[in-house]
Amino acid sequence: MIRHIGSDLESFKTLDFGPGLNVLLADKSDGATDRQSRNGAGKTSFIDIVHFLTGGKAGPDSIFRSDELINSTFDMQMDVGGEEITVERSGAAPSKVYLNGPVEDWPIPPKFDEERGVFTLSNVNWTHSLGAKWFGLDAPPDTDIKFQPTFRSLFSYFARRQSSGAFQSPTQQASMQAVWDQQVAISYLLGMDWTISQGFQGLREKEKVVKSLGKAARSGELGPHFGRAADLRTKLAVVSRRVEQVREQLNSFEVIPEYSALETEASEITRAINALGEENFVDRRLISELDAALKEEEAPDSADLAKLYAEAGVILPELVKRRLDEVESFHQTIIENRRSHLGAEHVSAEKRIEDREAKKQILDARRRQLMEVLQSGGALEQYTAMREELGRAESEVETVRQRLETAEMLESTKADLDTDRNRLSQALRDDIHERNDLLNEAIVSFEDLSQSLYEQAGSLTIDAGSAGPTFEVKIDGQRSKGITNMQIFCFDLMMMELSTNRGRSPGFLIHDSHLFDGVDERQVAKALQVGAERAASCGFQYIVTMNSDAIPSEGFKGGFDINAHVLPTRLTDATEDGGLFGLRF
Repeated sequence: MIRHIGSDLESFKTLDFGPGLNVLLADKSDGATDRQSRNGAGKTSFIDIVHFLTGGKAGPDSIFRSDELINSTFDMQMDVGGEEITVERSGAAPSKVYLNGPVEDWPIPPKFDEERGVFTLSNVNWTHSLGAKWFGLDAPPDTDIKFQPTFRSLFSYFARRQSSGAFQSPTQQASMQAVWDQQVAISYLLGMDWTISQGFQGLREKEKVVKSLGKAARSGELGPHFGRAADLRTKLAVVSRRVEQVREQLNSFEVIPEYSALETEASEITRAINALGEENFVDRRLISELDAALKEEEAPDSADLAKLYAEAGVILPELVKRRLDEVESFHQTIIENRRSHLGAEHVSAEKRIEDREAKKQILDARRRQLMEVLQSGGALEQYTAMREELGRAESEVETVRQRLETAEMLESTKADLDTDRNRLSQALRDDIHERNDLLNEAIVSFEDLSQSLYEQAGSLTIDAGSAGPTFEVKIDGQRSKGITNMQIFCFDLMMMELSTNRGRSPGFLIHDSHLFDGVDERQVAKALQVGAERAASCGFQYIVTMNSDAIPSEGFKGGFDINAHVLPTRLTDATEDGGLFGLRF
């Protein structure tokens, strides 16, 4: 229950509330519209103040951060957990609130501000505390749990705002409110198992992911082998084996610091051995030629020359014969000298070959020694390259593993999702069956309320749909804004009654004047009277903001006096200081 709303803004009009029905009235001058300024007379701003002081967002475009209000502090005295608490908050420091009252033992204990003599709490923890005190939520909530009821999602059903599109559907407290949030919040407030609605949203999230992955896989965006788990399983085995091999090589690898120098020496030895071999080849060829030459070096026989001349009929004189003998002797000498020279060359060549072979053996021995060292390890660069190769291979293994998991999920998830949906649907049917009495109470309450307004009662249908619980509200009649608004009125009042009975409510319900737009005067009168009667019988507070010209002049029954519920503070847009803030901006 809200008891008091005030501000240190001197022109602000203090509001004091009592139990039951409270009507905040605004006198609207002829031709005036709410678009004349940001705050008009202040009926909607009153609801903005309630949200602001219960931890609502205060972004840069909030009126509480406007130049006219940012230095003003607003306060509200209200019942929280059976205790009277006063909360203060300003647009200049919207991230914290100041509390006055017995709050020391709250789930999130506020800190005591010695300077101000009050407690202080962050705005986030303030909403968590209100969620715990008013709705029985955990404070602080488990942030690892997705799609759970929150203070704001529940509270907004008790203080709808026109600026959030709250008057479009009974089950939707804001135009941007997601279906899952509606299902979770309403299930929680009606006493149903809200975790089933949570489960359906989790299922929708999985289906969304599977659908996106399936689309990407079919389009080839995830690679040519993404869609087949069998192919990826084979690829994973191959790349995993490669990782093991590289890892084994690394484990046995020995880094040789002088590896490059030894490798260079081994290469130079190889080149030297090859050069010696080539030189031996040349000398062996020379020896072969020398052997041939030695065989051909024979002195010609002078008797053969004499015989040739005789056959030709030439008689050689004795002097010529003597000279031939001398020539033969000279020639023989030359032949012997040449044979001696060739023999020396032959020996020299063989000696060179022998020396080279000996040198080759020495070089070859050194090369074998070097190769043994080189084969036992490698250079640091090689080790580094192998580690990089291992990292690349391990990365490929992880990539393939993730793709395999996704592919397996794609192949198996559809069946799993169908199973989960069937399980949730059955759980929802069981929950509705088990809570039949509780839901019947809501259904009957809505019917009674709608029958209080119209001759033919409306209906609230709660069913187990394939996508979660459905809450269908109907009031027969022509589709009009007025009928929709009265559906919202009946739905909100029903929720307020049940929540109050279950101890899960803020203790007040606020309806903005927009709720009565387009509603027949007689229905407005009935709604106000029904609201007052239900508030009195159930023990909650019902606050309505209205323009004075929208107050019905007739339609009330049993001597009901609406003026007895009008707050003494009246707002007006006729003067600059007649609005709630006492100033226009």
